[in-house]
Amino acid sequence: MSPSIGSLAGKVIFITGASRGIGRSIALRAAADGAKIILAAKTIEPNSKLPGTIIDAAEEVTKAGGQALPCQLDVRYEDQVNDAINKAAKHFGGIDMLINNASAISLTDVLTTPMNSYDLMMDINVRGSFMCSKAAIPHLKKREQFAYLISFPTYVDGTKVALKPFALHDFQVCYVNECNWNVFKIA
Repeated sequence: MSPSIGSLAGKVIFITGASRGIGRSIALRAAADGAKIILAAKTIEPNSKLPGTIIDAAEEVTKAGGQALPCQLDVRYEDQVNDAINKAAKHFGGIDMLINNASAISLTDVLTTPMNSYDLMMDINVRGSFMCSKAAIPHLKKREQFAYLISFPTYVDGTKVALKPFALHDFQVCYVNECNWNVFKIA
């Protein structure tokens, strides 16, 4: 845990892609501190090919000591993003941190990446992260002592298509210019 963040006890954390993998792991770590966590992801029903649902993750968060609000969300749809962010802020009285973790990857090189895979990655990794950030910033700006926006890059290696790191860098510059840097951090 970064010394600049300290304990997450009582903090409200909105995590996209929270049903499995990194998002779920972050949720469980924050739950151990007693955080209030919005688990936002598409998966609500079990899938044998891709284990993990927001319901399963919510149960784990509660067992680990946190409070959980499972929220079915496809970050490609603006109405779902706005509804989820506003529902979370109303439920927990605000949002302290947004973690843009939802992502799609194509384990292909540029020449073999189908355009529909490219479009999906742009929709989720870039547009989805931007929409979630745009919806959350007004709530984050209300926090005077603690507000974080974190966007994880989707990067496989130098030969695979990922996209997120480069686009998010430009977004982060815009966020910093629009928000009070003293209370708003970009990681």
